[in-house]
Amino acid sequence: MTKIRRAVSIAEIMSKKFKDIPFTGDWKNLLGEPEMSGMWIIWGQSFNGKTSFCLQLAKELTKYGKVLYNSMEEGVRKSMQEAIARNHMLDVKDKFHLINEPIDSLKLRLNRKKQAEIIFIDSLQYSDLNKVEYKKLKAAFPNKLFVLVSHAEGKQPKGRFADFVRYDCDIKIRVEGYKAFCMSRLSNNTNSEYVIWHMGANAYWGNNL
Repeated sequence: MTKIRRAVSIAEIMSKKFKDIPFTGDWKNLLGEPEMSGMWIIWGQSFNGKTSFCLQLAKELTKYGKVLYNSMEEGVRKSMQEAIARNHMLDVKDKFHLINEPIDSLKLRLNRKKQAEIIFIDSLQYSDLNKVEYKKLKAAFPNKLFVLVSHAEGKQPKGRFADFVRYDCDIKIRVEGYKAFCMSRLSNNTNSEYVIWHMGANAYWGNNL
């Protein structure tokens, strides 16, 4: 039998405390001060700076918690090694770890004590997640932050499932031409952008940054 959930009063909603991420500088301009839990999505075409952006974001997030990067698509390969070196991830080696494992194994890992608070899943297309499994993952770890990375088709995430995730996520970040553009339910700033690589962005967009 389906249980009816208890209604939440206005007083309870207004008194609830959230753990926020106190970003500063360019990161605050892009993302504001979002909640330290839930689901974010990043998408973009290949060779537009998506991996570099993910690593730069992961590096910034290590200021606020341990980061686990599940490189399901690229794995531990030379290209990832070079990206890690290029983005100086050795600076945060104690709070950033790379894995390559299926979602079932990831969930077993996250159920252990003292695990990462922030998890990147790269990519959605390699994760074998679907709507049902995505909802289960979200419900199982309500106090963790998941950053989901997706291929793109044009300017949108590739595939119906990725598009469903885009609608569900609070933070939505599109990468194009070595810039990241953010849309958030928590911000009215729809023009926020972050330059991933100035030389590449300048060449792509044809202006001085």
